[in-house]
Parts: sequence; C-alpha cells; structure tokens
Amino acid sequence: IIEKINRPQEPTKPFPYNSEEISFYNDIDKITLAGTLTTPKNKKDFTTAILISGSGPQNRNEEIMNHKPFLIISDYLTRNGIAVLRYDDRGIGESQGEYSKATSKDLSRDTEAAIKYLKSRKDINKNKIGLVGHSEGGLIAPMIASNTNDVSFIVLLAGPGLKGGQLLLLQKKLIEQKSGINDTAVNKSQEIFKGAYEIVSTFKGNDEELRNKLKGYFNEKLNHSMEDSQINSLIENITSPWMKYFIKYDPSSALKKIDIPVLALFGKNDLQVPAVENSKAFQDFGNKNIEIIQLDNLNHLFQESKTGMPNEYSEIEQTISPKVLDIISKWIIELN
Repeated sequence: IIEKINRPQEPTKPFPYNSEEISFYNDIDKITLAGTLTTPKNKKDFTTAILISGSGPQNRNEEIMNHKPFLIISDYLTRNGIAVLRYDDRGIGESQGEYSKATSKDLSRDTEAAIKYLKSRKDINKNKIGLVGHSEGGLIAPMIASNTNDVSFIVLLAGPGLKGGQLLLLQKKLIEQKSGINDTAVNKSQEIFKGAYEIVSTFKGNDEELRNKLKGYFNEKLNHSMEDSQINSLIENITSPWMKYFIKYDPSSALKKIDIPVLALFGKNDLQVPAVENSKAFQDFGNKNIEIIQLDNLNHLFQESKTGMPNEYSEIEQTISPKVLDIISKWIIELN
C-alpha cells in the first residue's frame, strides 16, 4: 500500500479566483512553455508575479519531495489580490525544450518570454509585473531585472548572493558537518572540490580536454582510490552545461545594477543557500531598496524544520511556513 502523504496546505477546488491554462512562446529558443495564470476575481489593475523555480527540472508547482510550494504560493497570493503566472520548466510537464542542456541564462529567456506574454494581455497592468524566484530562480530574477525595465519588483526566496563555486563549497561543508563527517575529511573534500571548481572556472579548452584534465586531477588528489566509473560520473556532473555556468556565475554582476524594490528572504536553517553568508553578500550590493529578512528555524524550502538537512524536506508535513506567505503577500501589496 502506498501511504498517502499528508500535505494539509494544498488548496482544493473550487477556488475563489480565476485559473487559466496558458502557453507562451520563447522565440529565441523556439519553444512553447505551458503554465497556469491565476487572477483575482472582480478586481482590475492588480499586480502580477511570475514564479521562477529552483534548480533541477520542476513542473509549474515546483513539485519536490511531494511538496508543491508554487501551488501554495500562487493560491495564497491570488486570494490576496495578486495575479500569479507559474509554468513548467522547459522539457517538463507540457513545456517543450530540453532541460538537461540548459544553463541558468537559457532558463532566464523562458521567464523573459513569460513577461512578454503578460504584456500582450489586455487584463494585465504592464507596469506591475514582478518576479518571485526560489533558489536558482533567485539567481535568474536579478539577471532579468538588471537587463530590462519590464520588472517592477523582485522577491528572492533563498536567492544566492555568493559566486556559484563558493556557494557549492559552503553547501557541501555544512551538509557534511551536519551529517557527522569529521573535520579532517570535510576539509580534505573542501580542498579537492575547490581545486576542481577552479579548473572549471579558468579552463580554456574544449569539453573533452576539460574532462581529461579533471580526471587527472581527481586521480592525483585521491591517489587513484576511486573507481573509474565513480570519477566519470562525478566529472559528468561538474562539466554539465548547467554546472559549468553556475560555478562561474557571480550574482553580484546583476544585483549591483538593480534599483527596483527587492525582498530577500533566507531561512536560518538553510544548508543549501546559507542565510548569514548570502545575506551579507546582498547587503554589500548597496541597493537602498532592498529588504533582507532572515527567518528562524526555516530550511531551504522555507519549512519549519529541525536540522535543515535535505533528507528532512519530505518528512515535514508543512510545505511552506505561513509566515513566509504572509510576508511576501504584504510586501507586494504595500508596494502597489
């Protein structure tokens, strides 16, 4: 028997708002993306938010570990008078395209296509379109906002402030420490991966040469103690288009150019985008219009949590803390 997982926050029909299946076209990558647009009933001139999912292929509900954070966020915001567009990542659900070859930059064009679609609709106020990005989505939102005047605000939920390689090392360290791995092993792994990410960041040759260089590097560092198949899968991961882009990407390049209102929320139990270090990076960007809030006991998915470890996500009944929904909603309403 499959045990029914209890997710008490999931809304059930009938909804007190309009919900429409929509699709829009990314004319640069020549793909059609599919999503859902929820709009308040009996209200004109509302604000619209586009939700941008975290890393990994996800559907419009950002479904992860049997949680549907984006379904709950869009339901809550729309009940509070804010329209929401959420869509399936490319290659997922009803959206076309190939996810495995896409970098954050490629995915940003899908969100740009969503903005263009909203601007083409008569019922949407073109001057009140904002972006709400979770995790990698919090990297993509500033990327877009720094290049266009079409975005009026951004909400970043665990949005990275540190350069990709640096963030991956920090994430690795915290999760290994939390798992009870001893300091010597943690430090050794930091040293090895720091070197690997530096190779990826600075390498000038083609992919095959990069893979060979990394293979030599890992074999030397690990005294040939790792099976070839393990090393190959590790290298495959580090040299994927997404990972190469992420390791090199520095969010400050976009964040420095933004002067629209920004709300940046971090969970103090987040081991993937740690609150203290990433908040500090945000403070250093000098945007007078940014509000940064660190929230106690919340993990990377903004669930009330004990350890913050990724293996805890599915065990927690709550999908997203009601406090977070309230903060986002009130902040957007106050802007407009």
